[in-house]
Amino acid sequence: MNETINKFIQDESGQGITEYGAILAFVAILVAVVFSITQGALSAAISKAFSAVVSQLNALSSAAGSAS
Repeated sequence: MNETINKFIQDESGQGITEYGAILAFVAILVAVVFSITQGALSAAISKAFSAVVSQLNALSSAAGSAS
C-alpha cells in the first residue's frame, strides 16, 4: 500500500498540462482586468489599428492591380 502511494506522489505525468492550464487562466484573468480598467477604450484602439491595416492593404492591392 505504501509503495502505491509513493508511486502516486512521485508520478509527474500530468504536471505539464496543469501548468499550462494555470498559465492560461492567469492570462485570461489579466486580459479581463485590462479590459475592465480601460472601459472599452482598448477595444476602440484595437479596432482603429485593424482598420488602418485593412486600408493600407487595400491601397497596396489597388496599386499592385493598376501596376500590372
